[in-house]
Amino acid sequence: MIDQVSQLLVGAVDLVAAFLLLYGLHRMASPVTAPSGIFVAGIGMAVAILVTFLDIVGVSAAARPFLPVNIGLALIALVIGGGVSWWGGRKVAMTAMPQMVAIYNGMGGGAAGSIAAVELFARHTTGIVPLVVTLLGALIGAVSFAGSIIAWAKLQSILNKPLRLPFMRYINLFLFLLSLAAGVMIAVLSQSGAVSPDFIYGFFILAMLFGIMLTLPIGGADMPVVISIYNAFTGLAVGLEGFVLQNPALMIAGMVVGAAGLMLTILMARAMNRSIANVLFSNFGDAPTHAHGAIKGEMKPTAPADAGTFMRYAKSVIIVPGYGLAAAQGQQKLFEFVKLLQADGVSVKFAIHPVAGRMPGQMDVLLAEAGVPYDMIFQLDDINTEFAETDVSLVIGANDVVNPAARTDKSSPIFGMPILNADKAKQVYVIKRGQGKGYAGIQNALFYAENCNMVYGDAAAVLATMIEAVRGLGTKAAA
Repeated sequence: MIDQVSQLLVGAVDLVAAFLLLYGLHRMASPVTAPSGIFVAGIGMAVAILVTFLDIVGVSAAARPFLPVNIGLALIALVIGGGVSWWGGRKVAMTAMPQMVAIYNGMGGGAAGSIAAVELFARHTTGIVPLVVTLLGALIGAVSFAGSIIAWAKLQSILNKPLRLPFMRYINLFLFLLSLAAGVMIAVLSQSGAVSPDFIYGFFILAMLFGIMLTLPIGGADMPVVISIYNAFTGLAVGLEGFVLQNPALMIAGMVVGAAGLMLTILMARAMNRSIANVLFSNFGDAPTHAHGAIKGEMKPTAPADAGTFMRYAKSVIIVPGYGLAAAQGQQKLFEFVKLLQADGVSVKFAIHPVAGRMPGQMDVLLAEAGVPYDMIFQLDDINTEFAETDVSLVIGANDVVNPAARTDKSSPIFGMPILNADKAKQVYVIKRGQGKGYAGIQNALFYAENCNMVYGDAAAVLATMIEAVRGLGTKAAA
């Protein structure tokens, strides 16, 4: 009787946790409600973790002697994992956020793979359908785990360049087919109860090796899409293992996260005018560079004070933030500068490209952290037509997403990618630390345009100089 009550309670609480996760994800659809959505989803996850301890009531007599040790290990894991994530979440810099997302996503895939491994080694799963689902979850989880670790290493600059070997695509195809063959062998042998642990070890090793080799050739320009893809993989793996365990919270949350990750991946790939297969199997991130002489004109440097003064007397300014702004931690200075311009009657808007930064939504989060009102932030499709009527376009640390070569140069690796039309403004200022290239490895034709001036330096330092220049003009904001 107690066992039945506990199982009913576990099921009910799992449904509550699933609802909280769904509701939290729904609130994350808007920047205004996203913080509370994250909090609600966190409560749902905490409830789902804590309720698992109720399974103790239904443990068989044979397993009860192991309870003290297992409960102790679970508590130790909770304390260590919770402590590390709490400390990491509070200390991580905005520029390191993509790495944190990648590593946490990898942990999710690893957890799904671990659940599958327990089921396979303990032979808890019976029936061909549950076994196939377990193996699929194991394969996807292992690929997501290994691939996310490599993505983290790339974002952390541990792996600085894509690694490409001759016939790499065929090597990856061979590894994938071997992984599938190992899974089929496990499924077939499990029906006779004669599966060897070596097959299971080999299956996981092959799956993780495939995840590693799949991610190694991908360049930095594609990292936002890669993170999104592995997020979808992790959600799918969790959902599949939830089906095996008959856990509604895992099933619902996993499938929703998988579907959301897939939709985000499709939208980002579309924003780059590329297919997902092209992202995974092309050499976009390590494209050959254009020769300097291929672009007419020259880069024209200007002083930060002059650029700031020019914008003070403009009627409209559109700001395009990029990863360089995040790297300089200049978002607070930027908003301070914007408020000075607004106090003098300048219309200021922010234009965000879907793949700006190193992970989806990084620029939106960066601006929100500085307190920029959401009604000042516009996405590509909503603001692109306004550049032609704008006095000044201020580009801060962005490169490929404003490169006109995407429209005109058929030999460019970014040809066809929708870009922000910053070059069509009457005057363009680009804040950049040097003359380096973007992730695509090509020179930016915008920097050589007649209406463009380069403002060299760290974004935070340049913006500080601009602020002082505008204040020195005796603006209303300085009063």
